[in-house]
Amino acid sequence: MPQTNGDFTIGQLARKAGYAVQTLRYYEDTGLMPQPPRTQGGQRRYGRHHLERLLFIRHARDLGFEVEDVRSLLELSAEPARSCDEVDTITRRHLVSIEDRLARLTALRAELRRLLRQCAKGRIADCKVIDALTSHEACGHGAATRGKDSTGSSPQPRHRKWGQTV
Repeated sequence: MPQTNGDFTIGQLARKAGYAVQTLRYYEDTGLMPQPPRTQGGQRRYGRHHLERLLFIRHARDLGFEVEDVRSLLELSAEPARSCDEVDTITRRHLVSIEDRLARLTALRAELRRLLRQCAKGRIADCKVIDALTSHEACGHGAATRGKDSTGSSPQPRHRKWGQTV
């Protein structure tokens, strides 16, 4: 049966857009989605424009945009004659964030591969992965300063098992 304006219930809209009903309510509560009209019985009724907006949100979220950026992009999309400079700024900022995250993930992948290459497949007592997890000095992923005091010393002893000092 084809849907016309106002013919979607919240459950139907959620299914069509691939969201949980609770997410739609959250988007309404936070203003990301406009409040829909209600029937005399208080039931929410959604139109095609609600579905299109949810699909826009879904696509933006799938591309990794944060909710506040999605909100800004939605507001900007409502002004088609406006310059897209602000959209470009939001997108460039997001791209820089992704590139930074990719660089960190690439370094983490390299470190995990290095640790696995050092694995002698022996006992836990000789495990380089466990060494790296218990002592930042044994790990080269750049977090070696975490857990150190102002002198650069590590205040906690290395442990093989919780409570057992090595």
